[in-house]
Amino acid sequence: MCGFAGFVGPLPAGLSNNTLRQMGEAIAHRGPDADGVWTSGELGAGLVHRRLSIQDLSPAGAQPMASATGRYVIAFNGEIYNFRRLRESLIKEGCAFRGHSDTEVMLAAFETWGLEQSLAKFSGMFAFALVDTQKRTLSLARDRMGEKPIYYGWQGKTLLFGSELKALRVHPDWKGGVEPQALALLLRHNVIPAPWSIHPGIFKLPPASLISFDLSSLEPGYSPEPSRYWQLESCFAAPSSDSFNQSSHKLESLLGDVIEDQMISDVPLGAFLSGGIDSSTVVALMQARASQPVRTFSIGFDEPGFNEAIHAAEVARHLGTQHTELYVKPDDALELVPRLPELYDEPFADSSQLPTFLVSQMTRKHVTVALSGDGGDELFCGYSRYPSVGNRWQNRFSVSSLARRAASLIPEGVASRAIRAAVPSQRDRSLLAISHRLKAERAMARAEDLSEYYRQSVSFWNEPECLKHSISDGTYGLNAQLPGGVPDNTMKTLMWRDLNWYLPDDILVKVDRAAMACSLETRIPMLDPRVVSFALSLPLGYNVKGGVGKQVLRSVLYRHVPRELVDRPKQGFAVPVGQWLRGPLRPWAESLLTPAVFQKQDYLNERVVMAYWREHLRAREDYSAELWGVLMFLAWLEQTVG
Repeated sequence: MCGFAGFVGPLPAGLSNNTLRQMGEAIAHRGPDADGVWTSGELGAGLVHRRLSIQDLSPAGAQPMASATGRYVIAFNGEIYNFRRLRESLIKEGCAFRGHSDTEVMLAAFETWGLEQSLAKFSGMFAFALVDTQKRTLSLARDRMGEKPIYYGWQGKTLLFGSELKALRVHPDWKGGVEPQALALLLRHNVIPAPWSIHPGIFKLPPASLISFDLSSLEPGYSPEPSRYWQLESCFAAPSSDSFNQSSHKLESLLGDVIEDQMISDVPLGAFLSGGIDSSTVVALMQARASQPVRTFSIGFDEPGFNEAIHAAEVARHLGTQHTELYVKPDDALELVPRLPELYDEPFADSSQLPTFLVSQMTRKHVTVALSGDGGDELFCGYSRYPSVGNRWQNRFSVSSLARRAASLIPEGVASRAIRAAVPSQRDRSLLAISHRLKAERAMARAEDLSEYYRQSVSFWNEPECLKHSISDGTYGLNAQLPGGVPDNTMKTLMWRDLNWYLPDDILVKVDRAAMACSLETRIPMLDPRVVSFALSLPLGYNVKGGVGKQVLRSVLYRHVPRELVDRPKQGFAVPVGQWLRGPLRPWAESLLTPAVFQKQDYLNERVVMAYWREHLRAREDYSAELWGVLMFLAWLEQTVG
């Protein structure tokens, strides 16, 4: 687990190494143990790497690393979990190794099998920059599910790339700015989905993608389209014919093997434990394969309705893990909030970023690697919104649905007043609150397919009227064309959508930035390609029963943990940010919501934002999700632009 950056373009020879080292220093938290640079004046290219030593702690694992023949040079972030098996295959083909790192195995694979064939064989999380000195190319690649990040794009005559934006900003050709379409998507979803970034001309490489630049004929500003070396939809193509019990036992065996692979480490290792289905299953299978108690870590809150630490402690006691927990106070969040723009590099507004960082910070005091249960909801149909959205879509022609659609066509002001006068449950609500809900109803009523209906149902601002200027959404995982084999009318549609945007653009960003800010490596067994393929081949009925998801995953867990310890409504990793914005976080928020701050930017409508802020403070409505996106953007703008 590390960080890297680099560039291709004109720079005086004497400044290349200094610039690269400065770019590396900007992401030193991702790799505090060592750094290295590589430059080629002939190719006009340079790489810098920051190392967090996990495998092969010796200098033989240092990067940037050249292949045995010198043809390839790589800067790599991540872990290849099957590298030992690949190494054995490569030795049989005549390869010799000087160390025992997965990086060296990757380079030998490229020399033996080529780039795309090697990518097909890698099982792990990774992002890398690879220079082929023979073909004079630079290739950037990202793992199948998007666990590790990589940004790239042109600034003037220089092509920049790296693990985090802060490394790119150090380069002397950096221009920056705000990409309007990215901002519109941030306000809609509280994250900026790939391929967009907050900066014009800078993009995120999507999961399972590869992009190659020909350094012999590279024209400033030109970027080829990324290609996909693996198709997620292929996992839907071969439905399983196994019985439920057969599937349950196969899943336990498969997930256990994956976890055993991911427990390999030359440094101390543990796991996050929330007490929910996913993390409890991972920890149970870890403990079943461990020779001593597994180190587990959880976080709790004193506020009722937000504390899962009690459940985590019960699961830990049953499994016999060595458990550590931290209870978060509002002051802890208050201290952390001003740091969020720096930690996340671009505006990011999933408020569970707060506990994710705090649990990572605590965990890093004890171990260097932590396994996580992320991915279970997307793969095993765990979100309650899947059946509810599916049912609402199927019933969109019912009398009540048609009435709502008709109301959504009436002008907002008229409709809001009429609803408040005619509907008893709405008489105490403000016109703003009714209008906000009407915008959502209107957007869903216009949907012509399930995908668009779902996109609107998971939007915080369906019509981002808090923006000064109307901006259309760019293409991303929720509105991109569905591939063949994924019909636009089932819950699997929603799973495919989330696996292509919510998982990589929200969940995995949150975990990566929070953990790496603490120099902690996280590993996610559920996202191993073998588990992904198996999970998506299961019939929907094996996952959802009576509106409750993850049935097959629950059956695995029940063999290790009594169901009464884990069977409860899904809580998520939420924080009471709505309450905190009215209390301890209010001074921080109001320091951003000032006329002076609004006047310094030409993006947000002060009148609209302040109307929502006043409504939230009255505690009649909770607009914390909508406001958190606005506040994270303003905080980022103040810190980054000034």
